[in-house]
Amino acid sequence: MDAASDLAGALHRVGARTGEPLGLVVVPGLGVGLAAAGGPLPLPGEPAELVRRVERGLAPRWTWWSAAGTAAPLVAGGVHLARCHDVAAVHRLLVGGSRDDPGAAWAAAHGLPEPPPPAQHREAAHGTGLLDLDGTLAGDAGPVGEDGRLTAGWTEGRAFGPDAEPAERLQRAARWAVLALHTAAGQQRALAARPDPRPHPAPPPLPVQTAWSESAAALLAVELERTGLPVDRATAQAVVVAEVGPRPDGPAAEAAARAARDAPVRELLGPVDLRNPAQVLTALRQLGFDVPDTRAWRLERLRGAHPVVEALLRWRRAERLATTYGHGWLEHHVGADGRLRGAWSASDGGGGRMTAQAGLHNLPAELRPAVAAEPGHVLVRADLGQVEPRVLAVLSGDAGLAAATRDDDLYAPVAAALGADRATAKVAVLAAMYGQTSGAAGEALRRMERAYPAALAFLRAAEEDGRAGRDVSTWGGRPVRVGSADLPEEARAVRGRFARNAVVQGTAAELFKAWAAAVRAGLATGGGAHAGGAGRVVLCLHDELLLHVPEPDADAAADLLRSALEATARRWAGGGVRFVADVAVVRRWSDAK
Repeated sequence: MDAASDLAGALHRVGARTGEPLGLVVVPGLGVGLAAAGGPLPLPGEPAELVRRVERGLAPRWTWWSAAGTAAPLVAGGVHLARCHDVAAVHRLLVGGSRDDPGAAWAAAHGLPEPPPPAQHREAAHGTGLLDLDGTLAGDAGPVGEDGRLTAGWTEGRAFGPDAEPAERLQRAARWAVLALHTAAGQQRALAARPDPRPHPAPPPLPVQTAWSESAAALLAVELERTGLPVDRATAQAVVVAEVGPRPDGPAAEAAARAARDAPVRELLGPVDLRNPAQVLTALRQLGFDVPDTRAWRLERLRGAHPVVEALLRWRRAERLATTYGHGWLEHHVGADGRLRGAWSASDGGGGRMTAQAGLHNLPAELRPAVAAEPGHVLVRADLGQVEPRVLAVLSGDAGLAAATRDDDLYAPVAAALGADRATAKVAVLAAMYGQTSGAAGEALRRMERAYPAALAFLRAAEEDGRAGRDVSTWGGRPVRVGSADLPEEARAVRGRFARNAVVQGTAAELFKAWAAAVRAGLATGGGAHAGGAGRVVLCLHDELLLHVPEPDADAAADLLRSALEATARRWAGGGVRFVADVAVVRRWSDAK
């Protein structure tokens, strides 16, 4: 009997079925632990090849504790995993906050008190008792304690250490996969019990769909770190040199370069420490500028008022490049292959946005020309248009705002409804979502109240919940923690404005990740003229997707971005609200307008 038949037989014996959940734990260098309805299955061999064969044969929904811990070696081995349930990502969706370790996820899925964080979690606190899960753990004093919670030896990874024999390590991995599968089943029950907010729900329920897209985003985060963002090193180097000069040769040269950057501003502002915002603010006020802080966007509004403003903005740009995106950044974060790599997170602790390290999420505009397609490839960029007000139309069910989303430029019909120009309409919409009530924003907000009462009522309710210390939630059901109501009035007002905006931003993040997941799937299944998954998502920036694809696939990739958005929005919102994206095929990121 050949290896393929042996694997198929083993999978059949544990009840693995096509398209169904399959627990997975990877033991690098040894094999994998699988788990299906019929129990654990340890498999020795090369992990990437084993998983590739199972993917081809069963196309399961891979179920793991976290993509960061399980998928990374498989992605490095070139394996494409089509579907997954990420226990950590789904736990964040169900519970909110940033904690997502196995102990917390297991406890929540089984109705148990949350254990201490992993650093404080000790096996002695839980004893060495048993929990019988369909017989898979009977007679063993391992992963589950007498109180029903996971033991520290397993949650902290000591159970898989090299002190155990290889066969025993694989057995433990398979048992750990069983527990992941049980946790995921509990999460699925909790998701299915949540209400579906769509006006015309269709199966599966929206909370379940959101869990799948959040899981796909966690896997995409692993792939993004592995793939990297293509960077033209020569262009990046030229930008840095033009802004901050050549790389300093030693501390003395570095101090001289720093003094040279400071000199033009100090000539106008006086002998202040430019790296001390309080001193800069005092100096600006002495020149007659009545500003509450020195943030760049606030200074931008003062361009032309005094030469010091332009000098200060130039200084800030050069200082940022010198200290954060300068010669050291190029050396440490851009690899020999010309790819910028950093760790990605599929969900920040607040609103659930994807974030990244190594400067990937804050790349200055000056460096965008350096993000360039490799020979034979192009970049296909798509940017969601006015996504937050469109999301507000979904959340609030405001018929007037939903009608405005039918236009490519939502602010045009809003301006007509308010009897104002487009600039005022934009101020009104932003003021509504961010809770700004003073000055021109206050008048614009009052106009919004009259034109779009349901949208404004929704936002006011969210703000009141925040002020009262009540958690709010996104369209997909993610709780957004706002904290205690036992605060001074000023702090409660801040919490209220946070809640008002968080429900919109968090929901927009869920839509974005569902769209990104659909695009990822389309690329892998031949979403281009040259099928075979050669195109890759290389950047997820708030509301913007950037693909790197073979040049012959450019038009097909652009079509995929549009069709995936249309299908995702229709499924996610239930119809009635239109979402749009500006799509461009470019050689360099800076070419996209």
